[in-house]
Amino acid sequence: MRLHEIGEFGLIARLKEIVWRADPRVMVGIGDDAAVVTYERPVVMTTDALVQGVHFTSETMTPKLTGAKAAVATLSDLAAMGAVARHLLVTLALPPDTDVEEILAVYRGMADVCNMYDATLVGGDVVSTGGPLVISVTATGELLDKPLLRSGAKPGDILFVTGDLGGSAGFLHAFFADRLAMLNPLDQSLLRERHQRPTPQFIAAQILVEEGCTSLNDVSDGLASEAHEIAEASGARLVIEAARVPIPPALRAYARLGRLDPLDFALYGGEDYQLVGTVDVRSVGRVLARMQAAGVRFTVIGRVTDGAPGVELLAQGVYQTLEKRGYNHFGAAFRGGKEIR
Repeated sequence: MRLHEIGEFGLIARLKEIVWRADPRVMVGIGDDAAVVTYERPVVMTTDALVQGVHFTSETMTPKLTGAKAAVATLSDLAAMGAVARHLLVTLALPPDTDVEEILAVYRGMADVCNMYDATLVGGDVVSTGGPLVISVTATGELLDKPLLRSGAKPGDILFVTGDLGGSAGFLHAFFADRLAMLNPLDQSLLRERHQRPTPQFIAAQILVEEGCTSLNDVSDGLASEAHEIAEASGARLVIEAARVPIPPALRAYARLGRLDPLDFALYGGEDYQLVGTVDVRSVGRVLARMQAAGVRFTVIGRVTDGAPGVELLAQGVYQTLEKRGYNHFGAAFRGGKEIR
């Protein structure tokens, strides 16, 4: 069944059935001119958008995975601010001949993420477009304490990341270069998982709020770009030790086979949705212990030093200025010889 056969209101009725969940914070949900919700603490708001053929493609993502990832990309910003998720508003721009089942699958993916992180989709908009599918997600959350900003790093702080980096970009590179078959099935699966099923780092964020994190950013556009944002906002100089950057073994295997540098994927790839930030050196032991107890990978990758704002990479004993590169919506980005973003 195509979208033009059921129309806007027929689609909304079906979507409402998928995303409805009991939420005492929702006074008015889908079905009126606007949603009405209640909050007890300061509210954090963020928005993100995915465009088919730019941010995702049917070659690498199913509709359900795309919906889940669209929600995660937005929720990741809430985690980076030290907030918990509360509500989502979703706008879809859809070609009239879109398969209705694909749209429902997108919302099932979003609903799964909402259920996992106690968030509720309370409304949005549906419009027609002659262009590609566009998914825009606005999310609200409540602060756990003070907001975690990019601007608090100071000399002497420790620089860290959660999880590992580069797997999503590595998967896209391998896929579009027709090199996935070079890897064993387990490594293929691990890289695919990094790209298709990221997770917002709410557990890590809660620990960082409680332990006094000095700055924080989510890794959506690559470690180099996000580190520069912290350096510029804080007026500080960051040093990243190349040997400490956590890279998944599957990506290292792919890089060896393709004679590539796996660090490039971590620094410039993006879509990892991990957290990079700084903590006071006196707190790092407690933070590490709590992260390990919670099952969160936490890696010290460098430090904050005196000097002009910027980022340096220390590799094999040599310091070099790290360019502010990463995913840029208005700059060409090529993966595997094919422009996909």
